[in-house]
Amino acid sequence: MTPSTNPERQQPDHPEWCRVTLASIGEAVITTDAEGRVTFLNSFAETLTGWTQDEAIGVPLDRVFKTIDQVSRNSVESPSVRSLRDGVIVGLANHSLLLAKDGTERPIEDCAAPIRSATGSMVGVVLVFRDITARFHQEQILASAASYTASIIATLREPFVVLDRDLRVKTANRAFYEAFHTEADVTEGQLLSELGNGQWNIPRLRSLLDEILVDRQTVHDYNVEHDFPDIGRKHMLLNACRFQSANGDPDLILLAIEDVSARKRAEADVQISEAQYRRLFQTAKDGIIILDAETGKVIDANPFMTELLGYSCDEFLGKELWEIGLFSDKLASQSLYRELHEQGYIRSDHLPLQAKSGQRAEVEFVCNTYQVNGKSVAQCNIRDISERSRLEKKIHEQTVALADLHRRKDEFLAMLSHELRSPLAPIANAVHMLRLQPSETPLQLQARTIIERQMTLLTRLVDDLMEVSRITTGRVQLRLERVLVNGIVERAVETARPIIERHQHELTVSLSPEPIWLYADASRLEQVVVNLLTNAAKYTPEGGQIGLAVEMSDDECVLRVRDTGVGIASELLPRIFDLFTQAEQSLDRSQGGLGIGLAVVQRLVELHGGRVKVLSELGQGTEFVVHLPVMPFNPKESLLPLAEAASPIAHRLRVLVVDDNVDAAVSLAMLLRMSGHDVWMAHTGSTVVEAMSEHDPNVVLLDIGLPGLDGLQVARRIRELPRHADVVLVAMTGYGQEADHERSQAAGFDHHLVKPADFSKVQEILANVKRAV
Repeated sequence: MTPSTNPERQQPDHPEWCRVTLASIGEAVITTDAEGRVTFLNSFAETLTGWTQDEAIGVPLDRVFKTIDQVSRNSVESPSVRSLRDGVIVGLANHSLLLAKDGTERPIEDCAAPIRSATGSMVGVVLVFRDITARFHQEQILASAASYTASIIATLREPFVVLDRDLRVKTANRAFYEAFHTEADVTEGQLLSELGNGQWNIPRLRSLLDEILVDRQTVHDYNVEHDFPDIGRKHMLLNACRFQSANGDPDLILLAIEDVSARKRAEADVQISEAQYRRLFQTAKDGIIILDAETGKVIDANPFMTELLGYSCDEFLGKELWEIGLFSDKLASQSLYRELHEQGYIRSDHLPLQAKSGQRAEVEFVCNTYQVNGKSVAQCNIRDISERSRLEKKIHEQTVALADLHRRKDEFLAMLSHELRSPLAPIANAVHMLRLQPSETPLQLQARTIIERQMTLLTRLVDDLMEVSRITTGRVQLRLERVLVNGIVERAVETARPIIERHQHELTVSLSPEPIWLYADASRLEQVVVNLLTNAAKYTPEGGQIGLAVEMSDDECVLRVRDTGVGIASELLPRIFDLFTQAEQSLDRSQGGLGIGLAVVQRLVELHGGRVKVLSELGQGTEFVVHLPVMPFNPKESLLPLAEAASPIAHRLRVLVVDDNVDAAVSLAMLLRMSGHDVWMAHTGSTVVEAMSEHDPNVVLLDIGLPGLDGLQVARRIRELPRHADVVLVAMTGYGQEADHERSQAAGFDHHLVKPADFSKVQEILANVKRAV
């Protein structure tokens, strides 16, 4: 298309010949003079520019031939301008739009060459251009198709590669680069087999691609497994086809790669899980039934279930639970299905089951629903608990029997205590009478002292027997009042002094220099201190030392009992406060006891809101430390008066003593007469009312355990008599449990004394009665 510049071809002397030649060219032609003014337009140029030759002659070329860039829309320098300026041929240019006179835009491609005279001087320029609208549209269609194809490939989630006939990579999508850890600059143009140091050199893949080129076949889901050095083993499904170019270009291979490694691993895991489940299902030692949750019919059962019920697996299939002996009837089975649908889970701990043979069993039944492949199923686990139920029933029976045994044990202890206290009462009375004698020989003193000591020991043993029941059943109750600690400790020391002196122990007592008030049961705290002192005396060799100290520390009363005795072995320390726990002791230090003293100490201290601990090493003595909460002192409050010591009664009272134990009645009557009272006796309940009518007593000391009409019944009859409404009834009994106190109070007794009663308490009651009279 480039115009010739041969001078011999240009015939300036024959302009008509040149004009005819240019007019006959099949492309648009414009010529200019040396100043760039139009000198000629052929018909094609007139059509494209919209200028006629007559209009264009002498007009500057840039007015007739206006061009802009297709993309930027900026003006483009015409090739003719450059050719005229530089005197060179300017080759084809495209991507330009020609603006016609009427504003029409056409894509063109153009070129220009200088026109020279015979002498070689520039005389003008010839501009040749053509309308490329059709080709431009075709190129746009092709570009759009290419962009569309590239976009599809780029957005594929699976790796995609385009190969040429030599199996070189022409292009690949982003998924390919990411999946196989490579980049475009080291992939495109490379042989597939040489990618990544030969990691794609897979013989089966090469054979597959070669067959596609030769046979033009299409491959679907071709399975390839390969180990890649960087990314490990991959399971891939390949889809490939041959792409034949329409314009005769070499054929291509389109290769799509689906990585199914994760799916394969999941399938393998499912197979393993299924195998494990099936193995567990088949070997489980519990019955397992799988139901269709919608219909409630059996779809599977394990071997244990077939053994339990005696049906084969085929006999289970399609049956409902009630049909295989798991429920009493169809209604019960359907009720279970409704509950299962509502809650998704049901449980029955004692479900009756009947096997095919008629044999019955008791089972634990658990059923829950879940989804399998979009279908709702229910798994029922069934465990034979017949043996467990039998053992539970046996344990229940044993528990009832133990409870009954425990009750009878308490009754026995109460009766034993009563029977032991009954003979102790007259002995105590007799000893007290001996103590009141004005003169006593040394032998009598020694004998009386022995009797008193052994009677005290026996009384303490009886009390310990009763504490066992109170401690184990939690029936220890406190009578709380405001009390001074020092007074409690002093009385406890006097109680424990005989055993301390008998062992020739040195006792040191350090009381608090300031009063410490507690809200407590004085008798129970005295029992705590006595038990600790007695324990120290029992386990301290003769001539040893025992220390008792009371002090205030951080709003607590701290009581310490320290001895120089044998100490406590380390393995025994954690159990020292347990019932019936005793350290081993040689016969020469044995002081008796039932091993409950320290257990009583701990329980009573805890009931008072305190705590007790023990510090000891074997052979290094022992120290018990008791912490008790202190009652805040308010000077504005009136202090509770201390109990007044019983004093001899100046005036006589009429007293009726009732006891079927004649010795007890006679000895108590003798003490009362020696104290200056008028006394009568009765030995049966049936004679009490008559004696009262005859003697009109102020006080009745009444034994509860009377033959025939017992003391409780007698008390009720007395309270029914208006004449004796003011008589003071005192229970004198061997029954000392809390329930006994409650029964005597309900029957109308004013006081409850446990045999052998301390005669000073009897005197205190009589003194109060005299003041009331």
